[in-house]
Amino acid sequence: MLARGAKAAGALALLTMAGPALAAGGSADASHQWVPIAYLVAGVFFILALQGLSSPVSSRAGNLFGMAGMLIAVATTLVMLDVASLLEIGIAIAIGGVIGYVTAQRIPMTAMPQLVAAFHSLVGLAAVCVAAAAYMAPVPFGIIDPATGQIAVASRIEMGLGIAIGAITFSGSVIAFLKLNGNMSGKPIMLPMRHLINLGTLVAIIALIAWWAVDRTPDNWMFWTITALAFLIGFLLIIPIGGADMPVVVSMLNSYSGWAAAAMGFTLHNTAMIITGALVGASGAILSYIMCRAMNRSFISVIAGGFGGEDAGAAGGTAVDRPWKRGSAEDAAFLMKQAEQVIIVPGYGMAVAQAQHALREMADMLEEEGVTVKFAIHPVAGRMPGHMNVLLAEASVDYDKVFELEDINSEFARSDVAFVIGANDVTNPAAKTDKSSPIYGMPVLDVERAKTVLFVKRSMGGVGYAGVNNDVFYMDNTMMLLADAKKMVEDIVKAMH
Repeated sequence: MLARGAKAAGALALLTMAGPALAAGGSADASHQWVPIAYLVAGVFFILALQGLSSPVSSRAGNLFGMAGMLIAVATTLVMLDVASLLEIGIAIAIGGVIGYVTAQRIPMTAMPQLVAAFHSLVGLAAVCVAAAAYMAPVPFGIIDPATGQIAVASRIEMGLGIAIGAITFSGSVIAFLKLNGNMSGKPIMLPMRHLINLGTLVAIIALIAWWAVDRTPDNWMFWTITALAFLIGFLLIIPIGGADMPVVVSMLNSYSGWAAAAMGFTLHNTAMIITGALVGASGAILSYIMCRAMNRSFISVIAGGFGGEDAGAAGGTAVDRPWKRGSAEDAAFLMKQAEQVIIVPGYGMAVAQAQHALREMADMLEEEGVTVKFAIHPVAGRMPGHMNVLLAEASVDYDKVFELEDINSEFARSDVAFVIGANDVTNPAAKTDKSSPIYGMPVLDVERAKTVLFVKRSMGGVGYAGVNNDVFYMDNTMMLLADAKKMVEDIVKAMH
């Protein structure tokens, strides 16, 4: 899922930013009757890419399908238009390709959520730039109504929606990036009367788009006011959202970027952009709905923004002084070597420590001892959908050993050890019992039902990203392993020799 969002965002950014440069150079040749077929083939490849990227097993094929579809879409656009300068376009593509390659090589997998948020912001900004270019130079875009000499009403609506969604995507993604990257606190920032302000701003944007669309002699201030308000509402929507809800935010911004590109596809008369944007917009919305169900959130509240914020910092928001048991790497190694089945639950703590390779080594050693090892993945573990799956795949963990929540939860009661490494909120039983908890109702992994819980955590002084204390820490069958996740796992591996 993570790979799907990143790939789709990059593809849309390329199409969106290439479009105005191509359109400005000339018009399509009417003799190119094959163009719709080529775009249709590209669309089929994009659908196959989404299907492939939905599973780690087929993700490589999905990436290849996506690249093939993008190659067809870009080549078709270049051929069908009398472009101003192929050299300039080639240079732009080369620069973007180099930046993308270098970024992909340097960004660690732990920072992938931030990278995807950055991709989304670029797609949104590209949509805004396309709309601004079309507004300031409408003739090359072919959106002038001959009867009035003004931009056609339909084109104004498309541009208004594209620039609004694009600006919201950009500013919202910037805030998501800052929160994910630690440049801004992950805690919700509650503005007074925020819901009234957000609703008023959205109504103003919609009203201005309608006014701008029907006005026979529209003024410049309408267009730029829509742009400014859209940038503002993007900030306002994401600021009140807590860090624990960032997986849903990233998924939702992915959907926004798709709809922004689709709207600009109508302005550019580019079928490939419409198809691709609609695919990403729809799939992102469906994924967001699934994520909301996994976190017990309302889909409508996600769209409105500020969800999950009212309860942040509620009961259980600080560490509690209660009896607990501390274990060592030697204790953990002994318990797991004597077990018949061990379920490993990775979380963001594993990602931060980059402990996935050491964890794979530990699992291999346990299997050599005859222990059955499984990995349990919560839908929102980490900072975005699929984060843990990607990290485990990077460490070459076999796909058939990785199970989703609904497939593994019943196994905990039959397991000797649940090894939790940096996963707090998704293992917190308060989600099932404490109605005052901000995570109440969210399905969680039932690690407490295992005979022994080994919980890797830096210290007892902190709580999870949702700001909620975890009762599992203090249970009789829990042994806390306090250390950096990677160092603890490496020490356990040494103790197993």
